[in-house]
Amino acid sequence: MDWIYALDLIGTMVFAISGVLTAIHNKFDIVGSLIIGMVTAVGGGTLRDILIGETPVGWMKDANYLWVILLALILSYAFRPHITRFRKGMFLFDTIGIGLFTILGLQKTLGVGLSPIIAVMMGTVSAVFGGVIRDVLTGVVPLIFRAEIYATACIIGGFSFLLLESFFPHETINVVVSMVIVFAIRFLAVKKKWSLNFETKKL
Repeated sequence: MDWIYALDLIGTMVFAISGVLTAIHNKFDIVGSLIIGMVTAVGGGTLRDILIGETPVGWMKDANYLWVILLALILSYAFRPHITRFRKGMFLFDTIGIGLFTILGLQKTLGVGLSPIIAVMMGTVSAVFGGVIRDVLTGVVPLIFRAEIYATACIIGGFSFLLLESFFPHETINVVVSMVIVFAIRFLAVKKKWSLNFETKKL
């Protein structure tokens, strides 16, 4: 599916830009920014591939991912003020990206014969662990460890894909619907300020 591949590259670029901007904000040099951009973009997929025994990992088989990350570095340095103004647009692409990476990671895990529940876990790893690595390297508490709904959206989207595949075996439609579910949950969670923080107030 060419459109899936195109979205995958776009998602990789958006994640890379996110990482590079974080590195610049933390006063990393250009090499540090490239490394942070790269781990943000492909760190989750790399970890997934290692865990399921698929090596060489995905980006090593396709140089386009490296070119996209390099382009993200150049764009981030050249147009940082303009990109920062479009953070809402970046958020939209980022949210589309986590939905896509969740389902692609899930499908790849199923393809090597692992169980559906492990596939959902690996799909979530694909989507969120690049951000986890970025946050750890830049000294920030990772988003999935905070109250904000992030990984939960990926898990729900993953199980939705499995359910759809069981009753409606039309892969392209199921991929799109599952991505929309992840997007909708994540978008509404941010807009409505939903959280999983059930801490009770002290008396």
